Amino acid sequence: MTTVPQPVEFDIAREETFVPALGETHSARAKAILKAHPEIRELIGRNPWTAALTALIVGTQFAVAIGFGLAGLSWWWLALIVAYGFGAFLTHALYVVIHDATHNLIFRNRFLNRVVILAADLPMVLPGGMGFRACHLSHHAHLGDFDRDTDIPSDWEARMIGRSTWRKALWFFFFPVFQALRVVRVRGVVPTDGWGIANVVVNFGTVALVWWLAGPAAVLYLFASFWFGIGLHPLGARWVQEHFTGDDQHDTANYYGPLNTIALNIGYHNEHHDFPSIPWNRLPEVTRIAPDDYLNLPSHSSWTRLMVEFITDPKYSLWTRTVRPEPGEVQPAGV
Repeated sequence: MTTVPQPVEFDIAREETFVPALGETHSARAKAILKAHPEIRELIGRNPWTAALTALIVGTQFAVAIGFGLAGLSWWWLALIVAYGFGAFLTHALYVVIHDATHNLIFRNRFLNRVVILAADLPMVLPGGMGFRACHLSHHAHLGDFDRDTDIPSDWEARMIGRSTWRKALWFFFFPVFQALRVVRVRGVVPTDGWGIANVVVNFGTVALVWWLAGPAAVLYLFASFWFGIGLHPLGARWVQEHFTGDDQHDTANYYGPLNTIALNIGYHNEHHDFPSIPWNRLPEVTRIAPDDYLNLPSHSSWTRLMVEFITDPKYSLWTRTVRPEPGEVQPAGV
């Protein structure tokens, strides 16, 4: 399928406030699309083969990690290079697996989907799978709500980063930290339950086992893969692509580029928000069936170019993130 991404325009003169999303919601567009293309309902379902893919990726990550562990810390520099050029892509794919399991798109049984989340989170070192699940479900239920959506930068975060090139680069590099701090702002989103405790115990137990079997170099590779996979890396531009549209008529943008192949189609973000019950492997089919509804929406063809432009161009900032204002308000509470 050939797509023609539409350019995303930003207003450099915009004041230092988040962009209020006033346009069409995902639910309204989904209803209209289903009315015109009822065959899309046939795409709704689950893909149990994602579990097999998860096992392959997790096994590969641990195999590479153990290889570096046996080589010793003298090869730490090569471990970082391989983590950036290879491991980061596997880590990012595992986060997409966690994403689909969050929506119960792998198995019908919710218990098994949560088991997949725990398994996919094992190579990440830091336990975040269950936290992601809670935050992502809240993101869908309260998209653009400053007080409920941890995908929105905190007010202090946006002010601190501003439009500075080097600060935006540091924001990408330390993105896992900023994301974790937003959970403090949006209290109550991540519950303390048995699954969360299991996530912590299983992850740290796995890290201890890998360290004992293969040494610190193995853990270094795994941690670097995790850090690069969601940070200062072309894949990290996904966090900007998804909802930093700078457009009050569209609060979500797509990525139609080659990295979707190894990022499990996570770039089809409007399609996902419209139809969260369709698994990752069928999202391109939604676009194929209803091209007029998607190819005219804001989108990007290169995550790498987006990251470079976001960092270097002063018209981009964390303020270009769209929010949904409360009724009667122009900006969200807390801004």
